[in-house]
Amino acid sequence: MLVKTKGSAIVGIDAVTITIEVNVSMGQGYCIVGLPDNAVKESLDRTESAIKSNGFHMPRTKLVINLSPADLKKSGAAFDLPIAIGILAASEQITQPSLIEKYVCMGELGLDGNLYPIKGILAMAMQAKEEGFAAMIVPKQNAAEALMVEGIPIFAFSSLQEVVHFLNNPYDEKQNKLQQDHTSINQNMQTETSPNFADIKGQSAAKRALEIASAGGHNLIMIGPPGAGKTLLSRSIVSILPPLNKNEALETSKIYSVSGKIPLDKQLISQRPFRQPHHTLSAIAMIGGGGHPQPGEISLAHNGVLFLDELPEFNKSVIEVLRQPMEAGTVSIARAKMTVNFPARFMLLAAMNPCPCGYYNHPQKPCHCSVTQIQKYLHKISGPLLDRIDLHIEVTPVPYSELIKTENAENSIEIAKRVELARAIQIERYQNEPGIYTNAQMNEALLKKWGLLSPAAEKLLELAMEKFQFSARAYDRIRKLGRTIADLEANTTIKEEHISEAIQYRNLDRSTWGQFKN
Repeated sequence: MLVKTKGSAIVGIDAVTITIEVNVSMGQGYCIVGLPDNAVKESLDRTESAIKSNGFHMPRTKLVINLSPADLKKSGAAFDLPIAIGILAASEQITQPSLIEKYVCMGELGLDGNLYPIKGILAMAMQAKEEGFAAMIVPKQNAAEALMVEGIPIFAFSSLQEVVHFLNNPYDEKQNKLQQDHTSINQNMQTETSPNFADIKGQSAAKRALEIASAGGHNLIMIGPPGAGKTLLSRSIVSILPPLNKNEALETSKIYSVSGKIPLDKQLISQRPFRQPHHTLSAIAMIGGGGHPQPGEISLAHNGVLFLDELPEFNKSVIEVLRQPMEAGTVSIARAKMTVNFPARFMLLAAMNPCPCGYYNHPQKPCHCSVTQIQKYLHKISGPLLDRIDLHIEVTPVPYSELIKTENAENSIEIAKRVELARAIQIERYQNEPGIYTNAQMNEALLKKWGLLSPAAEKLLELAMEKFQFSARAYDRIRKLGRTIADLEANTTIKEEHISEAIQYRNLDRSTWGQFKN
């Protein structure tokens, strides 16, 4: 008897529907075809034990299992459940085999028949809904994640025996279907704590730069001596970024689902990701890849922040792979049989010391590095990468008089309100531009339309271009920054003071920076 069940395979961050064909016929032997990896091939051993442990019998005739489409590689143990269901239906131990093709079922089976959670359920549920399946059957631990998708019923079970009972008694489905009030998902979203700007002493210039970066989605690099507060300032940026909207939350949660990084007791990720990888990571860990391509750090930072502390300590090859994704907002991983695209629209936040000893330009402590050492250290960061970073700021040590102040600085809530208002202006401005949400993402055509300068601002920028020898890319970055600074003040025109402030954030572009010691 031939039976077909439905499952899903993950390709990149998307799901592809897989048809599991199970045929029980005269003969002997088991086989599984359709480009399975070792984990899928081992499924027959797991399912046989699970079937017997739950009081069913394993066919002793010829058993052929095909995973279609056969040219797509299948990996992981998530195919255990649809294979087991197909075997039971083909051997007539499930009395309603016609219902099976209406459901997408995925799950890993233990030898005792218990169901274990799998990765990528969110992407699978979205694909099942898109293709119009009646429902989805998942392990109970994955239920909260699957319920993020509206419009498709979810049935969650703990064991193979429960799944078979459900399929044999379809009229009981109302008792098994999980209910979710999707209007309350935002109240249940994941929240985390982060440092508050009010608790950071001094550093008003750096805080202002972080506010501008957050408002326009701009990349930023901080350079300063050890202990000046670069890391604390960077971690505090999460407290002023606007929350993810519903579409962004689903998109980000989908990446974390495929990576297996959504906690089982959590639902949508509402807070923008903040990723801080160690400087020893490889280029593949940064951009993603592997035999079965998985998202890297830049994709895990999608819609959020990628913080690279001690930037020169990263391998040069790791840093340079950021250049293309920073421009495109996606990264392509090419393999012999397929190319996978991962989203990577992140805000780069980097911190570094000004020299190997860390005290170049320090107001009190002397620097022991030679000019050659300083130049060699700074040249670890290439010009093309710096060109793609909109704000360059120097972070100086906080004086004692600022440290002992008892009154708090402006808190993150007030700053976040200004950031959100500026973002709202940009969302309205680019509402008819697919994939454009912030000023930092403007292309040349949009920059011509929305980056027009007042005559005084144009003259000031011309003088700065000649004096500091800025590149053409830096010219565009300054205009984008000026647009964001104007948005923070709700100005439609980019004025001279906006461009003046934007020019100040191009320290590392200046031809004289770092050439002479005090």
